[in-house]
Amino acid sequence: MSYPLRLRLIRFLRFVLVSSLLGWSSLWLTACAVPDVPAAQIAPQTYAVPPLQGFTVADGSRPLVFPADFGAHPDFRTEWWYYTGNLATPEGRRFGFQLTVFRVGLIPPAVILPNDSSWYNHSLYFAHFAVSDIAADTFYAYERYSRPGPGLAGAQASPYRVWLEDWQIAETAPRTYRLQAAQGELRLDLTLTDEMGVILHGEAGYSRKGREPGNASYYYSQPRLRAEGALTVQGRTYPVSGLAWKDHEFSTGVLDEGQIGWDWFSLQFEDGRALMLFQLRQRDGGISPSSSATFIRADGSATSLSKADFDLSVTRYWRSPRTGGEYPAGWQIRLSAPDCVLDIQPWMNDQEVHFPAVTYWEGAVRFTGQCEGAPVGGNGYIELTGYAGNLPLP
Repeated sequence: MSYPLRLRLIRFLRFVLVSSLLGWSSLWLTACAVPDVPAAQIAPQTYAVPPLQGFTVADGSRPLVFPADFGAHPDFRTEWWYYTGNLATPEGRRFGFQLTVFRVGLIPPAVILPNDSSWYNHSLYFAHFAVSDIAADTFYAYERYSRPGPGLAGAQASPYRVWLEDWQIAETAPRTYRLQAAQGELRLDLTLTDEMGVILHGEAGYSRKGREPGNASYYYSQPRLRAEGALTVQGRTYPVSGLAWKDHEFSTGVLDEGQIGWDWFSLQFEDGRALMLFQLRQRDGGISPSSSATFIRADGSATSLSKADFDLSVTRYWRSPRTGGEYPAGWQIRLSAPDCVLDIQPWMNDQEVHFPAVTYWEGAVRFTGQCEGAPVGGNGYIELTGYAGNLPLP
């Protein structure tokens, strides 16, 4: 591919990505006709995207079925496969990681595309890879995006595989997966073993995010993935082990108008329990009643919690030196059933993911507290959006 053509393709993909993230729907463009639009000239916006004609709306009418729902859902507009985890060396040096593959539907699947090139596709994929080196207080974050054809990115259910170029998660045996990502001198290679199975959030996997039935997603997790492998940072390779967490959501319209971002928590208890919790922040300073949580017991049984069942308070803040965004950097969660109080701190403050089109905080955390009269502790991951720049999804 010539350099001018490659540059046009890069500009086209960047424009399509930014357009998708901001909720624009007129994206059937050719590479030669798309101008180079600097992300800095696009005003940050967060608003609900009405369901697009031709895409399926998450309305609770379909059950989740596995392994089929491990794969892609091109009839929905937005989808992501999201892996995070806390790792440590045998000597106790700690790391956090994130590898997320996103799919954005550009054109409804019923639209017939030209068949003279494998580059034509209904979807665009992009991925984020990040590592937190706790001891060095250093954060690494990288982004890639691609059209699927010919075979550069995609997702399949059986055997399970999600990939963007050589960043991938692939099934190697029943309930066993290999996660691989490398960029420059950073390289992560893990074997993930599912110790708990699939947990459905909300109403049997139908997770409401707003007042309207379509402002929702289908959402499940694999919250306890035993991780073993190696991490290379700055030319040095460390044997690492720990716990990872997988989320998979797909939807078409998510946020209500007036919602400006979310605070999402995945906490893994040392005793085998887990907690997923998210709250949706509103422009008027309130919290959406659609905020919810799932408390997961060590045996895999789960209880869905509404906003009335928990309280989330911020205990301190951190300001980004790059974006000026002020993020929460300490939290207390109170659950009413079960009776738990959890105090949470990030393993390091600066875990801000900052790319031209999107900015958010995604970081490794630790917690201590009391749950049902006994001391508890563990690690987890938190995602904070809407505090600086654009949201990472429509």
